[in-house]
Amino acid sequence: MAAATVYRRSFHLLSLFCLLFVASSDELQTLLSIKAAFQDSNTKVFDSWESSTPVCSFSGITCDSNGFVKEIELSNRNLTGLLPLSSVCQLKSLEKLSLGFNNLYGRVTQELNNCVSLTYLDLGNNVFSGSFPEVSSLSGLVSLHANKSGFSGTFPWNSLKNMTNLQVLSLGDNPFDRTPFPSVILNLTKMNWLYLSNCSIEGEIPEEIGNLGELIELELAQNYITGEIPRGITKLKKLWQLELYLNDLTGELPPGLGNLTNLEYFDASTNRLYGNLSEIRFLNKLKSLQLFQNQFSGEVPAELGDFKNLVNLSLYENKLTGQLPQKLGSWAEFIFIDVSENFLTGPIPPDMCKKGTMVKLLMLQNNFTGEIPGSYANCTTLIRFRVSKNRLSGQVPGGIWGLPNAELIDLAENDFEGPITSDIGNAESLANLVLGKNRFSGELPSQITNASSLVSIDLSYNQFSGEIPAAIGELKQLTTLSLQGNKFSGPIPDSLGSCHAINDVNMAQNTFSGPIPASLGSLPALNFLNLSRNQLSGPIPGTLSSLRLNLLDLSNNRLTGSIPETLWSEAYNGSFSGNAGLCSEKIRGFQRCSPQSNTPQHLRMVLILLMVATVALLVSLAGFCYLKKKDERIGERSLKEDSWDVKSFHVLTFTEDEILDSIKQENLIGKGGSGNVYRVVVGNDKELAVKHIWHSDDYGGRKKMGSSTPILARRRTKSREFEAEVQTLSSIRHINVVKLYCSISSEDSSLLVYEYMPNGSLWDRLHSCKKLSLDWETRYEVALGAAKGLEYLHHGCDRPVIHRDVKSSNILLDEDLKPRIADFGLAKIVQANSNKESTQIIAGTHGYIAPEYAYTNKVNEKSDVYSFGVVLMELVTGKRPIEPEFGENKDIVDWVCGKLKTKESVVSLVDSAIPEVHRENAIKVLKVAILCTARLHTLRPTMRTVVQMLEEAQPWHLLSIVVSKDGGGKKEELMENHKL
Repeated sequence: MAAATVYRRSFHLLSLFCLLFVASSDELQTLLSIKAAFQDSNTKVFDSWESSTPVCSFSGITCDSNGFVKEIELSNRNLTGLLPLSSVCQLKSLEKLSLGFNNLYGRVTQELNNCVSLTYLDLGNNVFSGSFPEVSSLSGLVSLHANKSGFSGTFPWNSLKNMTNLQVLSLGDNPFDRTPFPSVILNLTKMNWLYLSNCSIEGEIPEEIGNLGELIELELAQNYITGEIPRGITKLKKLWQLELYLNDLTGELPPGLGNLTNLEYFDASTNRLYGNLSEIRFLNKLKSLQLFQNQFSGEVPAELGDFKNLVNLSLYENKLTGQLPQKLGSWAEFIFIDVSENFLTGPIPPDMCKKGTMVKLLMLQNNFTGEIPGSYANCTTLIRFRVSKNRLSGQVPGGIWGLPNAELIDLAENDFEGPITSDIGNAESLANLVLGKNRFSGELPSQITNASSLVSIDLSYNQFSGEIPAAIGELKQLTTLSLQGNKFSGPIPDSLGSCHAINDVNMAQNTFSGPIPASLGSLPALNFLNLSRNQLSGPIPGTLSSLRLNLLDLSNNRLTGSIPETLWSEAYNGSFSGNAGLCSEKIRGFQRCSPQSNTPQHLRMVLILLMVATVALLVSLAGFCYLKKKDERIGERSLKEDSWDVKSFHVLTFTEDEILDSIKQENLIGKGGSGNVYRVVVGNDKELAVKHIWHSDDYGGRKKMGSSTPILARRRTKSREFEAEVQTLSSIRHINVVKLYCSISSEDSSLLVYEYMPNGSLWDRLHSCKKLSLDWETRYEVALGAAKGLEYLHHGCDRPVIHRDVKSSNILLDEDLKPRIADFGLAKIVQANSNKESTQIIAGTHGYIAPEYAYTNKVNEKSDVYSFGVVLMELVTGKRPIEPEFGENKDIVDWVCGKLKTKESVVSLVDSAIPEVHRENAIKVLKVAILCTARLHTLRPTMRTVVQMLEEAQPWHLLSIVVSKDGGGKKEELMENHKL
């Protein structure tokens, strides 16, 4: 009997052993098939995955007590390939599948439902495509991570209703279809982490959000959420992090928000919230408070000065008043403060760098008073120090000038006085020194040449005196030198010619003397040179002729001799005035350079009088003939019957009559919303383009001939488009902006006379019946040239110029297919005291209009950047901004972003006419276009940055393909890209 029992037990053990052996063998084959699916991966994780090695010893594999595979942990292992779910889900004991932070692509199929034992699933941070599968069979899930993985379409929210144990749900940063806040989530009461940022949630946050009492982290940022912050959120007393930024929330902070006493990170920035911050005073565990770009008012709660953990505070662009708590930042290792663009008063809190960890102090554009506290002279960790546009005074503590890590010191537009001290020589990292419009005085210390990282120096409109350090040329990275409006004297250092990166030199309105250094002519990047209103003497160096300047002003000095022939340019009109000793053979207003005649003085006088009389007679005869000719046509209505006022902006080689006679139907070449455009050929065979704009009445209608409206009223209703275009273009000198020769205006209409562009517009060459095959090199040159034109408008003018209608039909091409930005009928010069403009009329063209412009009527330079991004997409794809293939209510931006799933789908975006050899460069430009068309305007680059990125993408650079996989950018990117 005992032997039989032993036999039975042995038999059962043998059977179990055989079963386990078979199961282990099956799982081995399963894991080897998984390894095969990822064979293209650049990873060593599978080195241990060999048939001779026990399964439970495989790297990344954990087994249960019975030897079955329980966990696969292969996150962040550089895996590439399709997800082999048919193999993975054969592992029946698998509870954890972690594949996040890899490069997995393709679709995730319904086979995922076969992994019925899963409690932990992480597919986040990959590049999948298509929609997320319905996974209702995974009812045991506790953690689901699928964030930032390229999933699109509609998420199967109903799949979650049976996942009653779900604690972590992370679906953010995916381009899902818009959906209201999913109500199914409100019943998952064990949830402690909910990440739904940037996944197209719209509508209001339900009041029932308060049911999720276990929530520790709630992130709903960067969506389309409207309405107020519900009071239900105040019930979530375990909250550690609350992220609501980049939505369209309105109203006040809900009463009871102060109950969230465990809150350490709170960000509701970039919304439309208002009211006071009184609820914040109870949140004394806060480490980071971000409420910037809202409409909050009232004072900053004094209690913030007692917060022991606060290290980041960002409240810029609100309407806050009163003083900052003077103990602010003095307790913790404070890192960052930005309270710019408010109405704050009082002194700067003195102890924010008490722990020696502060990195950025940004307090510009307020009403702060008093001196800069001396404690910041020892804050060696500071990278940015910006207190411009306040009412600060006194002398700057010496150590501030020499902060070793400071990259930007901005003290402009205050009432500071005293010198820049020799400490400036210790500023090893300083790139930008901005001191304009103060009362600084004394000499510029020679030690400034030791600050070798300097890129921009702005000392304008102060009381600096003495000579410029002779070794200024040692600043090899210097691009901008603004010294205008001071009392500098002595010579301009010859070494300045060694600053080969310099782009802009302005030394106007000082007392510099001596000659203009010939070395300035060797500056290859110099674009703006203003030496006016000084005491410079001697000749104009011929070396300046080699420069390609957009601005040259040498007026009001003591220069002598001949104006170099190569500087006889229309663009430099007025550049040499106020120099009595200069002469020229061709420029009017200057004496001729030929030797004095031997003719006696009285005979010369007689000859001069005879010449004057002759000219007067000719003018009288010309006027008589003109009037007679006009009288002969009495009764015949034409443009020439009006009284015209001519304003020229360049030297003209044609007459008013030549233009007026050419405004006829056979010369019509285009029609636009603001007028017709004619091609005109004047007597010297010069081609011109003339835009004819009819002025409008008070109701927006065209002014009819013979109107009874009084002349004064008609003058008041002069076309706004005309005024905008003339105001903008008359002052612009740039090779990539169309040249305006003159304006000719009457009471009823106006004419703008431009240079003629024989190759039409970029739209014509890409899309119309005039379509021309543009090779990639030409497309690239058009993109870069147009970008430089817009960069000049945004950054190179006295005040930024917003075009407001950037599109391919407004980028004209000359005879060499070089681009010119044109049609400024909608442009508006930004006011000096405003950083954004609004309009009651949506200006622009469908397909190019930035999202914020369409629903807020607010426009700034970033609106132009968006439109230019659309143009770049046209150049790369060959598609129009609106095409039927994009789908209903979708444009080229939606279409492009919808294909950013795999390298293959990205490559398919490139116009088939672009050869394979240039496709990588085309994708580089497409990346720039994607950055330009970010939904949030603050995430878009400036045009200056766009130019730099395009220059890196030039066809002869063999650069790797880089495609952004981020669904819209995170808060950290927003702060890095902010103008401060």
